[in-house]
Amino acid sequence: MKVLLLAAGRSKRAKPIEDKNFLRFCGKYLIKHQIEALKSAGFDDIIIVGGAHNLEKLRKVAQKYDAKVVEQKNLDEGMAGAVLSVEDLVGAEDLFIVSGNDVVDTSAYNAMKNATGADSFLLAREVFEYFPGGYLKIEGEKITGIIEKPGAGNEPSNLINLVLHLHKNPKRLFEILKEVSSEKDDRYEIALDILMKERTFQAVPYSGFWQALKFPQHVLNLTAFFLSKLEKSIAEDSQISKTAVINGNVVIESGVKIFDHAVIQGPAYIGKNSIVGNNALVRASSIGKRSVIGFNTEVARSYVGDDTWFHSNYIGDSIIGNNCGFGAGAICANLRLDEKKIEETNKLGAILGDNIRIGVNTSLMPGVKIGSNTMITSGLVIAQDIEAGKYVSGKIELKIDDNKATIDPEARNAMMLKLK
Repeated sequence: MKVLLLAAGRSKRAKPIEDKNFLRFCGKYLIKHQIEALKSAGFDDIIIVGGAHNLEKLRKVAQKYDAKVVEQKNLDEGMAGAVLSVEDLVGAEDLFIVSGNDVVDTSAYNAMKNATGADSFLLAREVFEYFPGGYLKIEGEKITGIIEKPGAGNEPSNLINLVLHLHKNPKRLFEILKEVSSEKDDRYEIALDILMKERTFQAVPYSGFWQALKFPQHVLNLTAFFLSKLEKSIAEDSQISKTAVINGNVVIESGVKIFDHAVIQGPAYIGKNSIVGNNALVRASSIGKRSVIGFNTEVARSYVGDDTWFHSNYIGDSIIGNNCGFGAGAICANLRLDEKKIEETNKLGAILGDNIRIGVNTSLMPGVKIGSNTMITSGLVIAQDIEAGKYVSGKIELKIDDNKATIDPEARNAMMLKLK
């Protein structure tokens, strides 16, 4: 059986993240996590499909795992183009298509591997409230269609389609993909609809963890997932002060220094050669390599990349890319004053790309996105998204009006429940 691991996307919806495949969760690229999960389930013949923008990086990763890398020449052809790009390598062998950005438990791969009784199998996630995705239409034990975003109350079943598809002898799939055309990026879906009339499709129910990395805030859910799998490990050459406190499942990599009175509350990951300074607090967060969590900084429930420095900052529920620097007193606010939701969650801090500098005492408001290669000067309140490559300066002007804001009482109740 051949595995097609989809990794050619350009991460347009995930901006300011540049390439989702190369986000480093707990010290390991996402694409590596995906490959290792597949191999642990017994899938060894893996073909990674990439694009010109990430092909060389994928090849370096693939060497370690004895995987092949194929270029999808025209990324505008979407999933159909990715599948057709491996036709010559697959031939009539069974084909297992896996999204590089849909993270599931290993049990999902095992379920697909053991599925029998049909020509094609789709992993089907059980949902108990409306989800804006593709719902499976089921007749008996067969899938007869996929209904995209049917609207609440119109769902044909409680099963949604995940991009883990196994096709026995996919030659007919390749033929149909070359025959169909569409102005939209849905040729693969059209091909499935045609194929369902010719062959038997079966749903493989799955109720375990699933997170599709479509939007940048989803990085936090994946960070929590990978952190939950950690077991306590402290490198022998790390330097840890006797007054530092380390609780729970914490991984401290080689070369890490933890100074006096620092607290690390697991689950947490501290990458190679990073520093956790005096009186700093790290909790439920993943910290990359060569980063500095400086004096009196708190990093809570956040993703921090490599070579990023903090000093007396608050970083809550935030995503901070590589090579970022925060001046003293700069903060990432993560809760609206009216306590209403931000991107469908109660708490969400700032989302930063790479190579960004934030000046002293600058505040980034909840949910703000800052593009890569941006510099923001001191003493500002940033309440809007900033595109990549900008230099932001200015002054604060007060505007005083009557208070017409209301506070959502249910929001605080929901947050209190999470603290118990």
